[in-house]
Amino acid sequence: MASDIEPIEASHRYAAAYAAHYVGRDLPLALQLYGKLIESHPNCQEADYSRTQVHNIVSTVIPKQELLDAQMDLARGHFKQVRRLDDNRGPDVPTASRVPT
Repeated sequence: MASDIEPIEASHRYAAAYAAHYVGRDLPLALQLYGKLIESHPNCQEADYSRTQVHNIVSTVIPKQELLDAQMDLARGHFKQVRRLDDNRGPDVPTASRVPT
């Protein structure tokens, strides 16, 4: 029964977030509502729509260079984390960075 309610709840949450975004023009609230929907219903179609809307908001309010810089920092941090994990595994465990191509 909960699975019957989930799409309806996700739909209502998306409608509220969309209204905040496009009717109320309250981007911080819309971002918060989209985020809560994604968190509570990550596999629903509305979560996919919400992810797209989050990208729309981000690309609207964050300058392109600042966004690129943040993405580069995230990627660098990810590579450092992967490298630390690889170093802790030892030479006998194949990882993405050690697997021959």
